[in-house]
Amino acid sequence: MAMDITKHYPFTSNYLDLNGLAYHYLDEGSGDPVVMVHGNPSWSFYYRNLVLALRDRYRCIVPDHMGCGFSDKPGDDRYEYTLPRRVDDLERLIDHLKVNKNITLVVHDWGGMIGMAYAVRHPERIKRLVILNTAAFHLPKEKPFPLALKICRDTMLGTLLVRGFNAFSLAASFVGCKRNPMNAELRKAYQAPYDSWQNRIATLRFVQDIPLAPGDRNYDMVSSVESGLEQFRNLPMSIFWGELDFVFDRAFLAQWKRRFPAAEVHSYGDAGHYILEDMGNEIIPLISDFLSRTEIKP
Repeated sequence: MAMDITKHYPFTSNYLDLNGLAYHYLDEGSGDPVVMVHGNPSWSFYYRNLVLALRDRYRCIVPDHMGCGFSDKPGDDRYEYTLPRRVDDLERLIDHLKVNKNITLVVHDWGGMIGMAYAVRHPERIKRLVILNTAAFHLPKEKPFPLALKICRDTMLGTLLVRGFNAFSLAASFVGCKRNPMNAELRKAYQAPYDSWQNRIATLRFVQDIPLAPGDRNYDMVSSVESGLEQFRNLPMSIFWGELDFVFDRAFLAQWKRRFPAAEVHSYGDAGHYILEDMGNEIIPLISDFLSRTEIKP
């Protein structure tokens, strides 16, 4: 990563060895664990301000998925860029850190699928949920698969655009924030890990791993996670949503609300996909307040 991002990201890096590959994570503060799971094409940088706000009261654990952020970026010969592997990685990290109860799970984008798949494996460990523009279920029937994602997922042109020109990360840094567009320095920080063809492998593989129809790789896994969501209905849940997200739009929000009618919902008609970045000044105090109000009794 060429640029110096320590001004925005003043944390100590930790690494877990996963079969000879370095899996980077933050482990800041102490107290009950708050595990934050990022999506594509972002990295742990997305959660930096939330970590700074919470680490005086909570233990903030934030991994970089393999191929993302400060984690290694291996080729396909050394790592299988698939949903089950992502969940296994997260599980190994949480087990390594001996975090086995009272977890608050914060999820965004692909982090929703990965984090909730972990939650379905270990429901007894999960105590609260914070949901940010994400899904843990199949594409809603009323939502067409976006053309831009279809090109990235299914065509050689998409491969060239994503790996040759960093189009996915570049575009996300421009369109991800609507109310408060990122300045050039922040856009560079989001794109920094993805600075070569090799280092953009995860960005492409995430899109290629989206299961859309029965028979697609991991379609059945998504189905099983979707059917397992019911068991979390009575947990405290707070949802924060940018309605101008071109993928995770109001159709996805409606699915969360239908499944979790008791959830607190904060939806913003003029905010985008990177909701925590776009609306951070407003949302971070609300998340902090939500955690205080739902404090876990020993």
